Amino acid sequence: MQQPTIPLKHIKLGRNPRTYFDSKKMAELTESIRERGVDTPVIVRPLNDVDFELIAGGRRYRAAMEARGEEYPMPVSIRDVDDVEARIIALTENSQRDDLSPSEEAIDAAEMLGLLRGDRDEVAKVLGWSRSTVDSRLALMNCSQAVLGALNTRQIGLGIGELLAALSKENQDKVLPVIVAEKRSIADVRKLVESASCALTSAIFDKTDCAGCQHNSATQAQMFGEAIGTGNCTNRTCFNEKTERQLETIAVPLRDEFQVVRIVRAGDNNTRIQLAVDGSKGVGLEQAKACHACSNYGAAVSGLPDSMGKVYRGQCFDTVCNMKMVGKRIQAEKAAMQPAKQAAEKGSAAAKTTGGSSSRAPASTNPSVTVVSESEKVKAYRVKLWRKALRADIGNNADLCRQYLIAIVLSGYARQIEQSSFRKMFERIAGGEAPVSDLPESVAVVQACSEQAQSTLMIAMLFSAIDGLDVPHLTQLCQTHKLDLRKHWKLDKELLELITKSEMMVLADELGIRAALGDNFRKVFGKSKPEVIDALLAVEGFDYAGKLPKVLKF
Repeated sequence: MQQPTIPLKHIKLGRNPRTYFDSKKMAELTESIRERGVDTPVIVRPLNDVDFELIAGGRRYRAAMEARGEEYPMPVSIRDVDDVEARIIALTENSQRDDLSPSEEAIDAAEMLGLLRGDRDEVAKVLGWSRSTVDSRLALMNCSQAVLGALNTRQIGLGIGELLAALSKENQDKVLPVIVAEKRSIADVRKLVESASCALTSAIFDKTDCAGCQHNSATQAQMFGEAIGTGNCTNRTCFNEKTERQLETIAVPLRDEFQVVRIVRAGDNNTRIQLAVDGSKGVGLEQAKACHACSNYGAAVSGLPDSMGKVYRGQCFDTVCNMKMVGKRIQAEKAAMQPAKQAAEKGSAAAKTTGGSSSRAPASTNPSVTVVSESEKVKAYRVKLWRKALRADIGNNADLCRQYLIAIVLSGYARQIEQSSFRKMFERIAGGEAPVSDLPESVAVVQACSEQAQSTLMIAMLFSAIDGLDVPHLTQLCQTHKLDLRKHWKLDKELLELITKSEMMVLADELGIRAALGDNFRKVFGKSKPEVIDALLAVEGFDYAGKLPKVLKF
């Protein structure tokens, strides 16, 4: 089968993970292509019927363009993939080159980690690396941009980069010019980093116990003639353990507010993104409201040296989904603007002939909005509501109870009747202990009951059936009965305690509480979770009756 080719002028450059191209090697590659052409196809994807986007093969593309020109028929391998798949292919191809710098590998690994939703084992599998290699490269992401650049241009080696990663980015940038100019050895840099120690001024934990500690450099200065500068901790293990405990302490109250709270480390850069409504990375207002109820929406606590302990609210931890939502919003805006553009063009033509003008506002788009996430606790709450509401709705109609009970047995669901529940109700109604595994005695006991008691027991049996039916059959019975849950429920503390503050915002918006609170809405949600719950249940003038959130519907 003949290798497909595409003229270079119809191939557009995509995002190339590689940013540094060795001039000598590029010259050699260009000369080789000038003489023999390109042997290995580049990878592209279609943009339209004519043009293609380059996914992998940037060096060959550049060299061929210089050596052969834009009409050169470039050998290609065509992949019909979306943005995410294209990026994974580009990163994978890039990581397999033998001349990548450690910083390029680090950046590739960090971006791949974001695309694969934070799964480091999967990153190792896709890139063909060991897990330890993935972790060590991701740790390099704590290097400053200047240090990463120096690694990329081979001004410093990997060992020096790894040592500098232990310092703050500000200190890295201070010492880097000296290291490069004086060509400092790894041993020299190691001493430099050791001298930096752990500055107690940067500690986020309570330093009361540090005052008299033997590892406090201030104490050392009093004991020895030679010591490092005061205000430093020489016990890195203790310092790091206390820092970790404090990071977890910061995260604990956030878990009442958000469904997911993560402590972010070096290399986790691309596993999260700030949720935005507008701008180039905005998802749109309606989608942003929906995102508040998503299981991947939450907060990040920084475990990075330059921002240790800082909290970032409103984070999306599914960067792939966020990318798609931004794309949808952009496409929707373009589609919405098309009628307006056409109308403007018609209006312009009309103005030329009639002297008038016309305009049309762009159509709005309303992406679907999700509600409170269906956690196991919320599912249990709503099933309990369905059973309670069904019993209350049917309980006063003996004929309907009898009909439903017969239908349950007829459908083969008699075994789902909750026996222990029925026995308790029988003893309360009949006024005596219910027989166990004795049919003749049970017949005698039932026959001794009055007609009124037997009628009541039929209702009790249906109640036991409602308690015992599995959820799919319970749902069918609710639908058949056309149960109106709005008559049996209004917002309560029990439900609110099961959900996060971000989900409460979605619920308040859905029930109309946001509108009722008006300007006080933001003030209310600035308080603690218990205070928010109390406020949502006591909105002055708000009618709670007849309002049911989607998450409770069957």
